[in-house]
Amino acid sequence: MAGRKPLTKSQIVSHFAKKFDLKKKVAGSIIDEIAALAIAETKKAGSFILPGIGKLVISNRKARMGFNPATGEQIKIPAKRVVKMRLAKACKDAIIPKK
Repeated sequence: MAGRKPLTKSQIVSHFAKKFDLKKKVAGSIIDEIAALAIAETKKAGSFILPGIGKLVISNRKARMGFNPATGEQIKIPAKRVVKMRLAKACKDAIIPKK
């Protein structure tokens, strides 16, 4: 697996256009709309499920103490909201099968 680069957006668009007999512009618009929907729904509802792939969720991180790696000085890291992707079990098992 090492050495292979991930697909670019244009390669993904070409794949969908060929697979579903669409124009590249239409396939690109579908991908853009899925991304826009995922962002909008995650902002509004706090999560978005992409069936078979996973779930985007907003998570609140608590404030904590950390260290500056350059000086070793202790610093306070403020609380913040982050977006996480939780992979679906089916997706995980398809990529890395259980032994």
